Amino acid sequence: MNYKYLGVGIILLILLISGFYIINNKSPLTGNAVKNSDSLEIKGSDTLLQVVSNLAESYSNENKNTKLSVTGGGSGGGIASLINGEINIADASRKIKDEELANAEKNGRDIWEFIIARDMLSLIVNKDNPIDKLTKGQLAKIYSGQITNWKELGGNDQKITLYGRQSTSGTYVFFMEHVIKGDYSPEMRNLEGNQAILDSVKQDKSGIGYVGVGYVADKQNEVRIIKVAENENSEYISPIDKSKINQYSISRPLYQYTAKKPEKNSEVFKFINFELSEEGQKIVENAGFDTLLPSDKEHNQELISKI
Repeated sequence: MNYKYLGVGIILLILLISGFYIINNKSPLTGNAVKNSDSLEIKGSDTLLQVVSNLAESYSNENKNTKLSVTGGGSGGGIASLINGEINIADASRKIKDEELANAEKNGRDIWEFIIARDMLSLIVNKDNPIDKLTKGQLAKIYSGQITNWKELGGNDQKITLYGRQSTSGTYVFFMEHVIKGDYSPEMRNLEGNQAILDSVKQDKSGIGYVGVGYVADKQNEVRIIKVAENENSEYISPIDKSKINQYSISRPLYQYTAKKPEKNSEVFKFINFELSEEGQKIVENAGFDTLLPSDKEHNQELISKI
């Protein structure tokens, strides 16, 4: 037997089978058509990145033919990609802007807004910093540069180091509009994500930063989580105190946007429904974020009833 020609024959047979599979999209063993995997591209808020990744993983375990890609890059980047038709769902930690809606309309998009979780935006300082509570007014003065030393607040004689997000971040916009109500100090160090801020504050005894509550719920031994009050006459509340979700001063909804009304039984529709389900909200809670308020549920249900 000529093994040289036998080897060539086996190689040709393998190539022939492979070619048959590719051209006909059928299994070479059964001849049955292979079902193509559906895919969802989700992009946007860094705050939502981990929890949506957890939701996508759990959803994929039950829906083997669905491929989900979840990436960050900021709320602004996610919304821009949605408007440009590059993704299926945009994650956002702030509400879509009027100019973004106008741009979407120009591009023929019909934006739909869902609320998938609640975030108690959390202020953190280094463990060695004795400051453990601040008012929103004090936070505004700190981040606008009017208060620059911890001793002005009864702390150590140290210049305050400000850590915040980059301008494409929804958290950056939300904190600026709802807390500072003005411009950030030019001294603030703009970092790309929640984890980068957390790591920086852990190492910097003079640092302060803001992150989503899901990033610090289990980090109480690593950083000091600041209690926040609306004003000096209000109660100081910790963002990780689940019993006072409705009273915390810097609470916000976390959004997902689609470029059109999700079609019933489409992968987008099914995934969003999973996120809003009891199982999905349990994953949200396990990630350290807060589940939906009754008003959030009403908002979502009104939309779903129209699909």
